[in-house]
Amino acid sequence: MRTTTFAAFAACFLIAGCQQAPDAPFPSGTIVDMSYAFNDDTIYWPTAPGFNKATDFEGVTDAGFYYTAYTVSTAEHGGTHLDAPIHFSEGKWAADQIPLENLMGSAIVIDVQEQAAANRDYLISVTDIENWEAEFGPIPEGSIVLFRTGFGKFWPDREAYMGTAERGPEAVALLHFPGIDPAAASLLATERSIKAVGIDTPSIDYGQSNLFESHQNLFGANIPAFENVANLDRLPMTGATVIALPMKTEGGSGGPLRMVGILPN
Repeated sequence: MRTTTFAAFAACFLIAGCQQAPDAPFPSGTIVDMSYAFNDDTIYWPTAPGFNKATDFEGVTDAGFYYTAYTVSTAEHGGTHLDAPIHFSEGKWAADQIPLENLMGSAIVIDVQEQAAANRDYLISVTDIENWEAEFGPIPEGSIVLFRTGFGKFWPDREAYMGTAERGPEAVALLHFPGIDPAAASLLATERSIKAVGIDTPSIDYGQSNLFESHQNLFGANIPAFENVANLDRLPMTGATVIALPMKTEGGSGGPLRMVGILPN
């Protein structure tokens, strides 16, 4: 009798718990691939090595079945990738330490294509953020903030996308592409409650940056960044969901990112 009573109580407790905390439904809608494929055309920072894929085996084995295997190597920061906060902020999250819930959620898109088309070195400003909020309301808590500059249309043309096709340390001074003004990064880090930022350029700091202050401001608040984001032109200003899962490298400062957007029906 006692065992039966306890079993009944336990079952009732579990059922009640499930009713009180149901799993959140997976968002439905059109799926958008927001990552570029890694290949010989993948764009990397001028000082970083490029992507390499070597064939270990490709073809029919002696046993008669088809088999392929490759060895790939890549710098952390190239192609569509994550910048972990530790990249520019000592003691903050590394790639494997970022909570999964901070890598997925509702996304907003701040569009600065017109400004970036007029100025390759455009700095996305506090005003751009405030103008978005004037139209759509305050940035919702827990949002992933994506900046659409329109530079995705240049991928994978290195010169058009980055401002130079040259490689090596000397090429860094030749970089020209839009990024986030440090003041705007500071606003997001200190006056808004967001999960992450993303941009369709090689860096959240503009090409001519020397101090990478937007990285510092955001990463100091443990806000990661997604760079070289693909297909941002397909996302609405509000209403999309983003899932951005990087390679889980222990202690990594970043890594290749498979990022998807889910558009509302």
